[in-house]
Amino acid sequence: MPTINVVNMQGKACGTYDLSEKVFGIEPNEYAVHAVVKALLANKRQGTQSTLTRTEVRGGGRKPWRQKGTGRARQGSTRSPQWFKGGIALGPKPRSYRVTLNKKLKRLALFSVLSAKVKENEMIVVDSIAVDEYKTKTIVDFLKAVGAEGKALIVTKAADEKVYRSAGNIAGVETTPSNAINVYDILRFDKLVIAKDAVAAIEEVYGK
Repeated sequence: MPTINVVNMQGKACGTYDLSEKVFGIEPNEYAVHAVVKALLANKRQGTQSTLTRTEVRGGGRKPWRQKGTGRARQGSTRSPQWFKGGIALGPKPRSYRVTLNKKLKRLALFSVLSAKVKENEMIVVDSIAVDEYKTKTIVDFLKAVGAEGKALIVTKAADEKVYRSAGNIAGVETTPSNAINVYDILRFDKLVIAKDAVAAIEEVYGK
């Protein structure tokens, strides 16, 4: 069972926390992580791109010249793909890029990235993450104190508007509740700063 140090918002040690072996102590599975990230990015695509075919381009109703006797290649419409302002042959049309993965694979990928963060000392567990007022400097000082300057993902147990808005103007920093974490977001940041009650909530949901 992996054990991690717990600090407060001033960066001072205030105990340890025994992490769930199932969630934070597995051997990372690269295939699962790759598959889930690929699916997440694919599912974000709108798929609304569309080109006009020769039947959809305005004009071109009359045959440009007669079929025979001109010495030129036969043409049926000035909106054929080979003509300037003609339609597009085999162009993209609206479609869904959605990829569906099973729950077991998605959980394996999540456990893999969380375990990797713990193994590489890139996860910081904080006793409690809360601010009394909307103030960016409070979050800046907090991240500096716990050693999470740069790209950091702050995870709280539930949505906390004061924390979220206070961190909103800090470049490279994002916030999320524990029930909305995903593999791609965890990978995008160098440090995972997570409240102790958020760790417990994750273990409660996924550690069964």
